[in-house]
Amino acid sequence: MKFATLIPRFAHIVPASIGCALLVVRGLLLAVPADAQIVTDLHDFNAGAGEPYNFNVTRLAQACDGNFYAESNSGGNGNGTVAQISTSGSVNVILNFNGTDGSNEVGGMTLGTDCNLYGNTWSGGTSGQGITFKITTAGVETPMHNFTNTGDGDNPANALILGNDGNFYGTSNGTETIYRVSPSGTFKTLHSFGITFGGGQLSWGGDGNIYGGMNDGGTSNFGFLYKMTTSGSVTVLHNFTGTDGAIGSPGMTQASNGLFYGTGQQGGTNNAGVVFKISSAGAYTLLHSLNGTSDGKQALVLLLATDGNFYGEAVQGGTGSCGTIFKVTPAGAFNVIYTFDGTHGCTPSGYLTQDTDGKLYGLTIAGGAHGNGTFFSLDLGLKPFISLQSTSGKVGSTVGILGQEFSSSSVVKFNGVQATKTVLTGTTYITATVPAGATDGYVTVTTGATTLTSTKTYIVHNSWSAGKAMPTPVWYPAGVGVISGQIYVVGGYPTSGYSVPLADTQIYNPVTNTWSSGVALPTGTAQGVAAVVKNVLYVIGGTTDGKTQTNAAWAFNPKTKTWSAIAAMPTASADPGVAVENNIIYVIGGYGSGLRLNTVQSYNPATGKWTTEAPLLNGKSEPSVGLVGTTIVAADGFTSSGGDNGDNEGYNASTNTWSSLKADPTARNGACAGSTGAQLYVAGGYPAGGPGTPAFKTNESFSVGKNTWTTLAPLPQVTVFAGATVDNGLLYCIGGVDAYEGNLLSNVQIYQP
Repeated sequence: MKFATLIPRFAHIVPASIGCALLVVRGLLLAVPADAQIVTDLHDFNAGAGEPYNFNVTRLAQACDGNFYAESNSGGNGNGTVAQISTSGSVNVILNFNGTDGSNEVGGMTLGTDCNLYGNTWSGGTSGQGITFKITTAGVETPMHNFTNTGDGDNPANALILGNDGNFYGTSNGTETIYRVSPSGTFKTLHSFGITFGGGQLSWGGDGNIYGGMNDGGTSNFGFLYKMTTSGSVTVLHNFTGTDGAIGSPGMTQASNGLFYGTGQQGGTNNAGVVFKISSAGAYTLLHSLNGTSDGKQALVLLLATDGNFYGEAVQGGTGSCGTIFKVTPAGAFNVIYTFDGTHGCTPSGYLTQDTDGKLYGLTIAGGAHGNGTFFSLDLGLKPFISLQSTSGKVGSTVGILGQEFSSSSVVKFNGVQATKTVLTGTTYITATVPAGATDGYVTVTTGATTLTSTKTYIVHNSWSAGKAMPTPVWYPAGVGVISGQIYVVGGYPTSGYSVPLADTQIYNPVTNTWSSGVALPTGTAQGVAAVVKNVLYVIGGTTDGKTQTNAAWAFNPKTKTWSAIAAMPTASADPGVAVENNIIYVIGGYGSGLRLNTVQSYNPATGKWTTEAPLLNGKSEPSVGLVGTTIVAADGFTSSGGDNGDNEGYNASTNTWSSLKADPTARNGACAGSTGAQLYVAGGYPAGGPGTPAFKTNESFSVGKNTWTTLAPLPQVTVFAGATVDNGLLYCIGGVDAYEGNLLSNVQIYQP
């Protein structure tokens, strides 16, 4: 090869802005635009030399050894291969499929937490209809499932996705199904669409659902977008019409703003494909229609890179008629950043992958020196980072971490707390045990003067963290509720003893960890309850003087920023519990007229009317109340029989009946409580007693389905009569006192179930 041909071969430059810098390529000094994206052709595949080729719709998987692994559709024995590809471009075939163990690979590989790789073949296997398999980096393959099209579909395609439950989820394409398979090979069909060759790539949403797109079907037969629970329940989010896109097989990728971004391979203004965004509720926005020429045509899967932007490829079009690489911002700005020219690759084959070195890597199935495609990198100037093999677990869990230039002196920290147990494997993989005291946050690995940070936060389950302290600490607030992700703490006592209640509204933003002042309640109030229905905050009952119970009720409209009085409760009550079921507010028990009340009063915001429901089995004040499934649980509380006995009851709103449940082993009242998922969480509180009786740290959960209590990580600070609410799956315990009429607390304690 002549030296002149090496210049474009090893450093093909795409201008990005005006300005100039210098680049040395094999001794040749080149002038390049400042901030340019550098595409480097790292390897030209050569079928004539026995190399793998035709990496069709393939995702590169970075493995624990730092290399990439991919499936080729051709090469080897004619059935395709699994190839190891280094970031420098060296290629090593680790498996030649023979048909019986798979053939015609499609979709690419997925790294498992065991450092094995998992993938599909379109055909081959015992029935000739494809397999799902795992393979070690040494090339030892284990078939996991042979498809037979007897309820399991056939011709699996697209890359598997790894769930937090440790299982893999994928699609079979001949008769479109979505399935789950464990690392040991246990297989289950979750949903069948009844569409032939319609399926696409799956992705995970932050809500725990699976998201994907179909090529066919839908109301206009242009395909559709959907979400699916892990049990197989499907909700259609959007039906393509052709003008707004078609063929949704590339699927969707979720951004940090919670929206999903994706592509349709066809449709749009020029029938060349589209880029779109969509909410988890189905609000669809067409961001860009590819023009079929300079933009490219037939867009593929979007990659969310560490700069917060999306990068994708178009199979065809571009000025070289060989496809393009483009960038899409979260706001929807579209920009072509590279055009394939044939010499350095043609027809990109599916996925861009970001390595932990910060660069993007990809494959083409045509072009290059031998016409069999290329392996290339795209340098956007992004910094190296670490990738977590799992993003949640309890203290004591082991987490695999992929990165760069690790050593025996590398220090791993979980949100600033150092892991004391780590195991190093090579320079690109390290495992760490989640240390005691770790909380939700980013993971870092420091080696010498270099610190690499994870791209995602690690969620430490069954753990407590702290938010910014309250500006004005209170106990026994009038109520706490969440409006649009912000926590409203209304009223309460500003001193450790009973006093004139405040009317202040203090607002905590969990995202920014900041407090602000809201519109004050018209009347200072403490010992009430709050509930939110359709983004309106209701504050009900309590006391306005620290002595006399009130039946007053108020509604706050965040749009008008005004409070208004609503119909009063039939029975005045302080210290009740509250729950919302089917948009009806239930105020449960409390104290009034010298009694622990058994009254249950429901309020319908739609009609503005109160209804007296079936009473509690035992009257009680300061109960721990939450909606678990369809059951309102009212646990603990100071009972009418005197003191705390852990009484626990469940209410069925549809039958208006109460039933006894297993008593709380830690009898208490005034706890910080709330429900999330299938559990009621009860933290802190105190046993009946006079001034100075200390509060608990005890934290427990109650399962209605199992009728059992489970002891959990204790509160960091003993607390009673705190403000309590649940937001985004987290239990917030705000303020309170450390004993009955004890020291006032300003802390915000946050529990991650």
